[in-house]
Amino acid sequence: MNELHLAYLSLGSNIQPEDNLVKAVHLLQNQGKIEKISSAWESKSFGAVGPNYLNVCVLLITPLIQRGLKEQILLPIEIKLGRRRTDNRFAPRTIDIDIVLFDDKSCDDKYWEQAFVITPLAEIYPEYENPLTHESITKTATRLREQIWMEARLGILIQFGGN
Repeated sequence: MNELHLAYLSLGSNIQPEDNLVKAVHLLQNQGKIEKISSAWESKSFGAVGPNYLNVCVLLITPLIQRGLKEQILLPIEIKLGRRRTDNRFAPRTIDIDIVLFDDKSCDDKYWEQAFVITPLAEIYPEYENPLTHESITKTATRLREQIWMEARLGILIQFGGN
């Protein structure tokens, strides 16, 4: 039997986000076991003018290693849901799926300064420690949320039993 891995994923959308987040979670469910789902959090578009984003975090249990997860599951889901990559990395998108933590290891330091990633992650993994500051992730989320407008949008992913 393959070893199972814990992947904490950040999903974001600002093109029909209520529909695209639900579709992305459905597609992820077909590829592994979703153990936890955060509330959806709305925030202003970052880096470019555009509609507000909705972001969620999910814990996906998968037999795939990190690279395999990205290449075999996440990128194909983004393509299926109409993600078009351009030179503008802040352009509006139907879906963006990033691996934030893989087997409890942070995948990119940039996430620790992004409230739209850390706030939903703190909701489903409050005991995690920020690897850069060694403060609790809850404290990091609180600090980051003081810097921008964010609002929980309850009920969007309720059918999945999200936390």
